[in-house]
Amino acid sequence: MTSRAGPSPGPGGGGEGDTAAETVSELLRNNAEELRESAEDLYENAPCGYLSTLMDGTIAKVNTTLLTWLGRTREELVGRRSFADLLTVGGRLYHETHFAPLLHMQGHIGGIALEMRTADGGRLPVLVTSRVKHSPDGRPLLIRTTVFDARDRRSYERELLRARREAERERERVQRLATTLQRSLLPPTLPEVPGAEVASHYHTASTDEVGGDFYDLFPLAGGRWGIFLGDVSGKGAGAAALTSLTRYTLRSASVYDPDPLSVLANLNTVLHHENQGDAPRYCTVVFGVLAPDDGGCSLTLASGGHPPALLLRADGTAGYVHTPGGQLVGPLPDARFVATDVRLGPGDTLMLYTDGLTEARTDDSGGRYGEEALLAFADELAPAGASEAVAAISKLLEGFGEGLEDDTAILALGIPAT
Repeated sequence: MTSRAGPSPGPGGGGEGDTAAETVSELLRNNAEELRESAEDLYENAPCGYLSTLMDGTIAKVNTTLLTWLGRTREELVGRRSFADLLTVGGRLYHETHFAPLLHMQGHIGGIALEMRTADGGRLPVLVTSRVKHSPDGRPLLIRTTVFDARDRRSYERELLRARREAERERERVQRLATTLQRSLLPPTLPEVPGAEVASHYHTASTDEVGGDFYDLFPLAGGRWGIFLGDVSGKGAGAAALTSLTRYTLRSASVYDPDPLSVLANLNTVLHHENQGDAPRYCTVVFGVLAPDDGGCSLTLASGGHPPALLLRADGTAGYVHTPGGQLVGPLPDARFVATDVRLGPGDTLMLYTDGLTEARTDDSGGRYGEEALLAFADELAPAGASEAVAAISKLLEGFGEGLEDDTAILALGIPAT
């Protein structure tokens, strides 16, 4: 059997580590003078300024780097000037009231932004770090200070501030544009319907984007009125364009044939024709025709995938007006829509809304407000006129805070109790 032995230790009993240490020591002894010269050169021409002062601030030593930055000579400063003399007026005040007291209390202070005066009267922004050197018995001997040129940092900060202000101006411009565009998609005022009260509210979830919620109320032939409310898919300019097309089509189709089912069918044909891309656009909408009479009004509602209308009755109860089976408007070539008739008497109020209300987040776990909670809220609210109902829902929306993640449109139609 053959055995192998490791390397033999040196005369001192050590291994390779000792040999390497001896080699380094020998190199240091042979090059001591050169290393001393290198250390001095590093001090004088370091990428930062070095300054040593007596405890009263008198400059005892300064390196070439700082002298070059300030445009001064060693003879001008050493033994003749104090560190505070090199600062601007504001920097000198800060040094006397904050910097120096803290340095004497703590023994060190770092990262302080000051301004130094150059020989030609200019200003040099710097970051200063100082530390007190003590004798073996604890007596303070002198103050060693490192000075970093902060001109590039100041330039960066100014550029960052300029970019931030520019971004804020751009955001304000976008918000103004979004607000103006949003207003153009909604009626500036609602017309007065004989024998009825109408009210509306639009709650914007984000000021940076245009939402897709919309509503309108307009006269038709024969003393009737058209009413609709809906929500298109998406946000931004695309949603705004689709909203504009939807509102125009609903108004135009109702003039041609005011039957609510025919109006939604025509709208579906138009939107389906527009769906040629990879991201189909669609909307949910409820459209109705209102016929006022002496005892109130009759209303025929047709829904295309929209949340049910909410009816607040004069007897203090509330309930949904369901149109089950109505499909989304746009995705299918032959979508199915459902209509229902509603009678509004004195004291009754019908409220249309978009799903931003029922889908509002109510807790951190993702819980939503939902139709059951809205029905319970309406049951407590009834009876209420159109303005009162819209005001109550507006206050409810504000209470969701950041939980309201989507725009919400509200349109209420009521028959006064007297």
